[in-house]
Amino acid sequence: MKTTHEILVETKNALPKLTASKERKNAALLAIADRLLAEQKEILKANRLDVDAARERYGEVMIDRLTLTPERIAGMAQGVREVAALPDPEGRVLRRVERPNGLVIEKTSVPLGVVAIIYESRPNVTSDAAVLALKSGNAVVLRGGKEAFRSNAAIVAAIRRGLEDAGLPAGLVGFIEDTSHLSADELMRAVGYIDLLIPRGGAGLIRRCTENAKVPCIQTGTGICHIFVDETADQDKALRIIENAKASRPSVCNAEEVLLVHKSIAPEFLPKLRRRLTDERAEKRLAPVELRVDPAAAKLIPGVPAGEKDFDTEFLDYILGVAVVDDVDEAIAHIAAHSTGHSEAILTESAENADKFTRLVDAAAVYVNASTRFTDGGEFGLGCEMGISTQKLHARGPMGLEELNSYKYIVRGSGQIR
Repeated sequence: MKTTHEILVETKNALPKLTASKERKNAALLAIADRLLAEQKEILKANRLDVDAARERYGEVMIDRLTLTPERIAGMAQGVREVAALPDPEGRVLRRVERPNGLVIEKTSVPLGVVAIIYESRPNVTSDAAVLALKSGNAVVLRGGKEAFRSNAAIVAAIRRGLEDAGLPAGLVGFIEDTSHLSADELMRAVGYIDLLIPRGGAGLIRRCTENAKVPCIQTGTGICHIFVDETADQDKALRIIENAKASRPSVCNAEEVLLVHKSIAPEFLPKLRRRLTDERAEKRLAPVELRVDPAAAKLIPGVPAGEKDFDTEFLDYILGVAVVDDVDEAIAHIAAHSTGHSEAILTESAENADKFTRLVDAAAVYVNASTRFTDGGEFGLGCEMGISTQKLHARGPMGLEELNSYKYIVRGSGQIR
């Protein structure tokens, strides 16, 4: 087994060889997509071992995050092809100025260098991160969790063979084999080897990275996402959106965790909500959603009394915090107090309230009459994503190709002096 340091050295040494043309980079990505499909049996076999081992420790929602299927691998390969088809950000002139003295100054997009990502559970992140890094001109170091180690290793093997098929060094994609905290800590301290570190996982992982990293670090992932149902909302539309946001895939960071309902419609709307999310889902043999209700909501529907931390918890499960608020201003204040800055939504037919909500709510993505589940690189037209940044510098929201480039100024003169 290679040490973390050896892998960092190998990846950094491979980076200068990624001076490929746009056409060659795209050919490498297409070769990777072909390899993912060609080696599907090996990837699925490795994934079954991970899933079987995980069943002793995790519930079904987390097992879903870990599980690969032929359809999901086909989706991974399609995501790679979509990234290959996107415009290449590397070398793009963002701004050009010709000064009175004749200097021509071009603000030019350039890769970050070596990007490292620490992530948990979801093996599809392995291919997403690798191809986004490569397309944008970066090398990448991948450090997944031990629960998905076999799956990630099989995916990386396919990716590296795809690179070699296209005549590029396999070392452009480094894979950390040590899944202990020691390797994560080493990545956080890898000054001179890593240009950007992206933690993609639970709140504990992100906090460790942001508090301890000596390399530049992006906060991603944790999503306490709210939906506010305004008094003017179309209630049938609202029920459909809420069920999608909460129950379509509760284990992901863009799933709804908190519902806020305007007090004037709560007596009518909350009983409908409970029927939709609990009774009707149980009748359909779908997982019912447990409602954790504040005192005002508890007077209107049965539910589990909300605890002190229930409006500050990313459940990642079939659990939804429910609160009644006086108006859009109280909803905005509640979100400001409890949000992680990921994705927030208002369901309303009032243009005035929609405008106020979108102006005053501070989050990476703010929705009007749509599910928070759309906060995703693929859904935003980015092909896939490296993660969803919940901070403001240098990237915010789904991180695609452009967010994996920085810029430099290229200045052309003809002998000018100052």
